[in-house]
Amino acid sequence: MKIECNTVGLIQDKKMIIRTIKFLFIAFLSLGTLQCKPAETELQDDKKPNIVLINIDDLGYKDLGFMGSKYYETPNLDALANEGMVFYNAYAGAANCAPSRACLISGLNTPRHGIYTVSPSDRGDMKTRKLIPIKNTAHLSDTIYTLPEMLKSAGYVTGSFGKWHVGENPLNQGIDINIGGSSKGNPGKEGYFSPYKIDHISNGKKGEYLTDRLTNEGIEYIKKYKDTTFFLYMPYYTVHTPIMGKEEFVAKFESKKGQNGQNKPDYAAMVYAMDQNVGRLLNAIEQNGLEENTLVIFTSDNGGIRAISEQNPLRAGKGSYYEGGIRVPLVIKWPGKIKPNSTSTATVSNLDFYPTLQHITNPTKKANLLDGINLEAILYGEQPVTRNLYFHFPIYLQKYDLLKDQGRDPLFRTRPGSVIISGEWKLHEYFEDGELELYNLNTDIGEKNNLAQYNLARTKQLYEELSKWRIRTNAPIPTSSNEAYDPTANQ
Repeated sequence: MKIECNTVGLIQDKKMIIRTIKFLFIAFLSLGTLQCKPAETELQDDKKPNIVLINIDDLGYKDLGFMGSKYYETPNLDALANEGMVFYNAYAGAANCAPSRACLISGLNTPRHGIYTVSPSDRGDMKTRKLIPIKNTAHLSDTIYTLPEMLKSAGYVTGSFGKWHVGENPLNQGIDINIGGSSKGNPGKEGYFSPYKIDHISNGKKGEYLTDRLTNEGIEYIKKYKDTTFFLYMPYYTVHTPIMGKEEFVAKFESKKGQNGQNKPDYAAMVYAMDQNVGRLLNAIEQNGLEENTLVIFTSDNGGIRAISEQNPLRAGKGSYYEGGIRVPLVIKWPGKIKPNSTSTATVSNLDFYPTLQHITNPTKKANLLDGINLEAILYGEQPVTRNLYFHFPIYLQKYDLLKDQGRDPLFRTRPGSVIISGEWKLHEYFEDGELELYNLNTDIGEKNNLAQYNLARTKQLYEELSKWRIRTNAPIPTSSNEAYDPTANQ
């Protein structure tokens, strides 16, 4: 920079001298600042993080290498676990997909949005149901202020690639770009290979694998919006049924010995393909220079199907409110904010994503009511927050496999009831017979030893807290008897 100075003019005008000195001083400071820290870095430090939320369908708590599986292979997710924080007491908002996803997208627990299952609520043989279940709501109401809508208010571009399931079209619920999402909850009987049977997606070449295709779409989204601030929601349809893996991956696991109830090569192939695609997605973030300012959340919408993949020592699986149905894997990575290779035993839920992201992004319009908590104190290594988790399921869900589901009885994954988790303690209440089950999850994670009759004080305390929560949330309890009930049915 060349500055020409007219000395005579400056002497004649003292004000000009002062302005010139100020200009030179500021210019000098600016040069020093540029040498120490580029202006782009300052802007980058102030920028809100990009957010990538990966929500796998029906992936069990133990279906990953870093969670203890010796059969499934997940090298990319194992690497992600080393780069972020792994949660060992993470829960879905509900035990099956529609209500869990509604909890995540709304930040509200099931009594507030009314989605308890994939409709209808009167599952199983009518003669085996003692009560008339509460009517189920199919989709989130248009009046609910969704997580994507909140992020749009914070200046984010929003994209969803895969299973939406909480409405007919995510474009009506805060999503800007939608590939493959609608009210459908699975890809259909032949849906993992093109031609596809889902909505809002064009067919690829014959035999194209859906998980690969959704990742391709997500990567193009990253490239297109890398200079903005974006929310990428990746709710893969995998590993939901039908169990369909790529032939080469199935062959890979056919020669590998299974163990601990995990031994199906076709399912292992789906898990492996999912891991490969998560790796591709995260590589795209890195290759586009976005890794340092991207917050990544990886989780599952509910527990795995026990007849397909056992989650020992957890009891039961998808659809059950024993631990196998609601406990899920969770990893959160945010470079510079979350310590790499860290772990947490705090009790957390997918209900917590909304309030956490709302606090981080500071939108213009905030949600007035949320049922989760802000996880930042846990993420940053500060004192964990003490809290209770509540689950409410006033309906019926029949079993997948009568021999393997480990439900409360031989006919249902769960009957109408509620659950509270408070620290190490967990209480189940069932509405048909008023039965209470109390478990200490620290010593009995498999929920085998019901302590309700042996620890009356704890049972009473948790029952009262659960009852108060139902009152606060206007949780409906089925009370009408089913006249068609036959106690001798299916005996």
